[in-house]
Amino acid sequence: MSEVNQEKDVIQYEVADNGIATIWLNRPHVRNCVSPQLLKDLEAAVDRAAEDNRVLAVVFRGRENTFCAGADLGQLVGPVLQETSTSLQLAIDSARTYDKIFNMKKPTIAAVDGYAVAGGFELMISCDFALATEEAKVGDFHIRRALFGGAGPIYRLPRMIGMRKSKELMLTGKLLTGKECVEWGLMSACAPRAEFDQLIQDFCAPLIDKSPFCMWMTKMAVNRGLDADTNSLITLETMTCNVVHHSEDAKEGVRAFLEKRQPKWIGK
Repeated sequence: MSEVNQEKDVIQYEVADNGIATIWLNRPHVRNCVSPQLLKDLEAAVDRAAEDNRVLAVVFRGRENTFCAGADLGQLVGPVLQETSTSLQLAIDSARTYDKIFNMKKPTIAAVDGYAVAGGFELMISCDFALATEEAKVGDFHIRRALFGGAGPIYRLPRMIGMRKSKELMLTGKLLTGKECVEWGLMSACAPRAEFDQLIQDFCAPLIDKSPFCMWMTKMAVNRGLDADTNSLITLETMTCNVVHHSEDAKEGVRAFLEKRQPKWIGK
């Protein structure tokens, strides 16, 4: 197969009947490494999921038992190392795409099997949640090639697992198993590969039956709270509470409770 053909459909977008969208990284011949085309198509798929009214949660996965083994060193890193402005643009493009995932109104889940290293690691920590197979191999990895991750490790990872653990991953380039990721706080849960699809469905179930509006507002408040002082957080929390409690979904939630039925969310 030619490289041209291999670059077709490098991102695949699916939406199940239950509202779970899956964005597949589809370059299995190179362990789903990030090429220029994949990065471009990934951002387009993220935008599509954000605007798709059918979608209640978004799962990111990689084809053929590998999540993402980072940047394609031949197509991406090698050329950009020769040009400072091109290298900067690569970092900007990657950070923009992963930031869209981090701030998406809908919950996002990285479903990691096999390698999630370097750029794949950055994608994983940009999601709200991460799940792993026991066979997963996860780590920052950039330092093994004297490179530096420009899309999240220094500002997302320490908030997730603390400064010392972050330095241990970033300065050693070590790999963690799925079970170790759960112990470190990088993953919510792990399962054997044969049970992974069911784990994803079970984990998403309590996310997709909630008010989409309240989901968005709660997620936004938590994200913004990472960088705010206490007084600002109090203001953010009270203002968010006021907005949420005056939403149509909040009124429906109370009515449904009083009428002893399941709520019917409208998303505003």
